[in-house]
Order: sequence, then C-alpha cells, then structure tokens
Amino acid sequence: MLALPVLAMCLAALLPVRAVAQEARQAEPAASADSLYCEQRRLGYWFYCVRPVPAEEPQVEQPPAQSTATQELDAVTGELRELKARAILYPTPENVTAYIRFQRAQLDRASLFSDVWQRAIWQDPELDYTLERPVGALAKKQWQDARAADRDAVMAKLSERYGLFYFFAQTCGACEVMSPIVRSVADRWHITVRAISTDGGPSRHFPDYKVESGQRPRMGLEPGITPALVLWDSVARRPIPIGYGVLSADELQDRIYLLTSKEAGHDY
Repeated sequence: MLALPVLAMCLAALLPVRAVAQEARQAEPAASADSLYCEQRRLGYWFYCVRPVPAEEPQVEQPPAQSTATQELDAVTGELRELKARAILYPTPENVTAYIRFQRAQLDRASLFSDVWQRAIWQDPELDYTLERPVGALAKKQWQDARAADRDAVMAKLSERYGLFYFFAQTCGACEVMSPIVRSVADRWHITVRAISTDGGPSRHFPDYKVESGQRPRMGLEPGITPALVLWDSVARRPIPIGYGVLSADELQDRIYLLTSKEAGHDY
C-alpha cells in the first residue's frame, strides 16, 4: 500500500491532465460547428466564419479651451503687478522700462474703453443719466429751476395736510440758529408749527411753545438731540421725522418736498 504522501503527489499530477482533456472536449463541438458551417457549407463572411475586425473609432481632436474675458483681464492684472513688483524690487532700466510700457498700454486700453462708453451714452438716451440729473452748467440751471417750481407747488399745498413739530431747548446753541429758519419757512407756506421745549425754557421765535411731555419717544425720535423737526401727517395720522441739527431753509424745504411727494429711489 502506497504511503499517503506518494498518493497525494500522484493525484496532483493527474489533475492538470484531466483539466486539459475536459477543455478539449468542450471545444470540440464549437470547432466542429465552425467546420460544418464555414468549410463544408461555406456560408461565408456574414456568418462570422471570418471574424470582422472592429473598426477603430476616429480620434476627435478636442478644441483648445477658450479663455474667458475675465481670465484674460485677470492675466493682464497679474502681469502688471508682476512687472511693477519686479521694477520696485530690482529697479534696473530694463525692468522699469518694461513696467512703464505695459502700464502705458493698459492706460491706452482704459482710454479707449472710456471713449466708447461716452459715445454709447451719447447715442442711447436710456443710458444717459444726465438727462435725469444734468451736470452741465446750462442744463443744470434749467433742471434746478424746474425742480424749485415743482417744490414750491408742493409746499404751497402742504399746510392742507401737514404740520410741524419743532423740538428745541433754551440752552441749545444750534436751536438759536435753527429757530428763525423754521419760523421763516413756516410763515412763508402758512404751516402750523407746534414748538416743544425739551428743557422747559422759552423761545423768542415761538412764544406759544409747550413743554415736552413724552412726545419724542412716541414719535420715534432720538431722545436728547435738539433741534429736531417732525412732519405730522393729519390724514395718515403718523409722524415723519425730517432731521436733526441746523438745516438751511432750502435744505429744509427740499427734505419736506422729497418726504411728502417722492417715493424712495425715484429721485436718483
């Protein structure tokens, strides 16, 4: 009887032979089928007797990536900074000249942009903001006259709906300057003014003043700041703060005009 190690070696040697024989038996039907259809019956190319070679797909060249205008502008900015840094750190004639030449080229480009911008505005009235707010001397004078006439028309009817609350203090130096201005504007447009003394002291321009008794907090005003002006809308029954400190007569009237007749954003 063979020893176990010898028997194991014999079985291991026989396994590859059996595997090759099994593969050969599995390949025989396929080989015979190919012989029957291709050699005996000669069915030809369409039955894959001759295996077709797959055609290679044509290589499509990818177009080079196009840089965007933003990338080009960033590149110009980067080169300008690099040339400037190089000229500052290593101020040789070559480096300084290179920076000046490149900077001049960009100045020329900016000038061209500015020129085309101006021409585009001239030719398209929708782009020309100076038609709404002129900057030329003659056009600006005409605009100011028209605006003043419109403002005066609004101010002439203001007393029908609005009144003024004027908060002052006897010890307030700015109130001494502001009080006659408020008085003159109110008299011109026949606006009723209710003067409120925040410290109890009198005002020679408003002898019929009242002492404050919590009006400012109810109107949403900052406490302790004088002079302060508030429009009172008798129809909507709401306060409209105008401002604090000293204002000229024109500025006071302009603020009243804007707050009562212009919506935010329509005048700019």
